[in-house]
Amino acid sequence: MAVKFRDYYEVLGVPRAAAAADIKRAYRQLARKHHPDLQPGAEREKAAERFKEINEAYEVLSDPDKRAKYDALGANWKSGMDFTPPPGAAGRGGEASSVEDFDEVSDFFASLFGRAGARAGRRGVRVTMPGHDVEAELPVTLDDLLRGGKRRIQIGEGKSLDVEIPPGVRDGVVLRLAGQGGPGTNGGPPGDAYLHVRLVPHPRYRVTGDDLEMDLTIWPWQAVLGAEVRVDTPDGAVTLTVPAGTQNARRLRLRGRGLPRADGTRGDLYAAVRIVVPERPSGAERDAYEALRRAAAAPADRPAGA
Repeated sequence: MAVKFRDYYEVLGVPRAAAAADIKRAYRQLARKHHPDLQPGAEREKAAERFKEINEAYEVLSDPDKRAKYDALGANWKSGMDFTPPPGAAGRGGEASSVEDFDEVSDFFASLFGRAGARAGRRGVRVTMPGHDVEAELPVTLDDLLRGGKRRIQIGEGKSLDVEIPPGVRDGVVLRLAGQGGPGTNGGPPGDAYLHVRLVPHPRYRVTGDDLEMDLTIWPWQAVLGAEVRVDTPDGAVTLTVPAGTQNARRLRLRGRGLPRADGTRGDLYAAVRIVVPERPSGAERDAYEALRRAAAAPADRPAGA
């Protein structure tokens, strides 16, 4: 089946009497909308055909000589290469030459993809442009935040990357990997990869800014009398002093055992006290608590003879 010829004016969505400036404006809008590298993967092939059609229409209608031949001969305009345009046809819309026009098209593509990526020619626009950027999530552990690490992740269409995680990175930070994005077009440089750091929750420690927090469970008598307790930190076990009279939810600080900072120092680790009671107290424990209850209910000491 023969392919139906589509009118170039219809392709650009402009009337036949459109000025050169209107044609240029319509082309710029359509080129921006339908450029293949600005479309999702599944739509790129269809967009490429539409983009080619738009460029072909603009190549003809932006050139005063070609446009005059097209207006006179229609779909068969290429057969009339010896056709001489009528006087004044070259000046339609106030544009004297297609060379200037394509220079401005080059500026247009430079605004989209960088000046080094835009090339224009009398036979059409050939765009040399950087590849598209890609984004992905980078899951990290608390140990990665403390000491750094390495992770292999998948980005784009099956591409694998070994990523170095710098110590002190924070949840929500975006890491840029230059040149690890999509490939460029017509020799253009590749795009970049942007990795969004996402902290995997730790079963024991919580992150608050530069600091860490953990729960510390103690017995009532330890809270009342004070105690020395063993605490596991990310750097190893330490002995922590619980002061006498410690209240529930009090935060005890271990200096310098939090996350690394940019200046080389570290945040702190806070142990949040949680006072627990025996679920099944022994007989001796029940006797002790009974004695404590009687002592708490007894009247306060009075001066002798009062």
